[in-house]
Amino acid sequence: DVQLVESGGGSVLPGGSLRLSCAASGFTVNPKCMGWFRQAPGKEREGVAGIDTDGTTGYADSVKGRFTISRDSAKNTLTLQMNSLKPEDTAMYYCAAAMERGAWDRQSLYNYWGRGTQVTVS
Repeated sequence: DVQLVESGGGSVLPGGSLRLSCAASGFTVNPKCMGWFRQAPGKEREGVAGIDTDGTTGYADSVKGRFTISRDSAKNTLTLQMNSLKPEDTAMYYCAAAMERGAWDRQSLYNYWGRGTQVTVS
């Protein structure tokens, strides 16, 4: 069975950094696109960053210049380096995988989702 398992969340002071990881398993072919999404209490889930198989990345305007997404297809891992964290980055962060190419921030593109890891900035 396909599994996406996030790790690396935690509590950090404003201005601090965290590195999220997503371990993917059970895939018979590499996902065409992988992404990070987040959902804050009382808000809709939103796209944070995405990356496809050729390394093309996309970021939400709110995280550009602060967050970096990377992918190691050989190790089946997805990483999100988050720097200069702000209180408004507080949310549950989810890893997602899509088996087709498309707009990275289109949630309906994604076939598989992890259970999330909590990030708190305060």
